[in-house]
Parts: sequence; structure tokens; C-alpha cells
Amino acid sequence: MPVVNEVNFKGEVIGQVELSDTVFGAPVHVPAMHQVVVAHLANCRVGTHNTKDRGDVRGGGKKPWRQKGTGRARAGSTRSPIWIGGGVAHGPHPKDYHQKVNKKVRRIALCSALTLKVQEERMLVLNSFEFETPKTKTMISLLSAVQSGKKPLFVLHETNMAVVKSAANIPGAEVVHVDSINVYDLLHHDQLIATSEAVKKLEEVFG
Repeated sequence: MPVVNEVNFKGEVIGQVELSDTVFGAPVHVPAMHQVVVAHLANCRVGTHNTKDRGDVRGGGKKPWRQKGTGRARAGSTRSPIWIGGGVAHGPHPKDYHQKVNKKVRRIALCSALTLKVQEERMLVLNSFEFETPKTKTMISLLSAVQSGKKPLFVLHETNMAVVKSAANIPGAEVVHVDSINVYDLLHHDQLIATSEAVKKLEEVFG
């Protein structure tokens, strides 16, 4: 059964927490994680890029000069892609980049990412947050005590604006609700710091 350290708000180890084998001790399935991350990044693309081709550019209805006798190349419109002010040849147009991933594959990938964090000893369980008011200095001292690295990820069981605002000015730090946890964030960040209630919620949902 996987075991991780439990720390208090000062970063001191106060005990150990036994985790579920199903969620935090699952086989690491790299292809599933890759598929989910690629789909996540693709779904983040807005796809609203657009350009005007020669049929969309205003003007260009009149032939610039007669077909023969001028010594110049033939031209039928001033909105040709080779003209200044003309349309764009083969330019991008609005596109939906959405990729669908089955729920079973998402679950396998998420459990694999959580297991990877435990195996690499990059997961901690935080006993509680003792924030009365948002304070970046307090958050920095906590991250320094637990040696979180440059990109820590906090997973909370409930929305706590004091924690969100305290981590907002720390480069690389991110705070997410346990319902919004995803494979990309788990793999992208160096350290996973979750509340004990958030861990129970993950074990309840994916266990």
C-alpha cells in the first residue's frame, strides 16, 4: 500500500498517510497519459484563426490591364495572392481541434499520473491551511519548507480564495479544485500537495 508523508502548515512531517492501491498504486500506463495530454492541449486551442483568400478580399473585380500587348505578365485581378493587398493562399480557417477520450482511458491516465507522483516521492498530504488573509510570504515559506520545486500544484477539496491569492504571485504555482484535477497538471508540476480531504475524494471517485 503506497505511503506518503503528511505535513502541517509549517512544512513539518507529522505522520504518514496510507493511500489506496487502486488510485495511487495503479500500473503506470504511459500511452494512456500521452493520449489524454495530447487531447487536453488540443481542446485548449480556440481554433478561431482565419484569413481571407482571394475571394474574400474586397475589390479586385476589374482586370488590371489588357491580356496582351503590354509586355507584362497576365493578370486577372489585383487580389491575387502574389499581389500586395491580395488574398492569402492556403491560409488557416476556423477549425475545431477537439479530441474525444473515453472515460475509461481518462481514469487510467489519471491514476497513472497520481501513481507516478507517489513513486517519484513528489506528493505530500497537507493537514490543513491556516490562512486568515492572503499572504504570499507565508505561502513561500511553506513551499520552501517542503522543498516543492519550481512548480508546485495544490489540490484542494473546497474553494479557498486565501490560498488561491497567496499562490497567485508565485511563478509556477497553481491551485486547483479536486474536481478539476487533470493529467496535464499532474505531469507538468514538480510537486503535488493535496489536502487530506482531497485525497479521500480522489479515492472515493476513482477507487
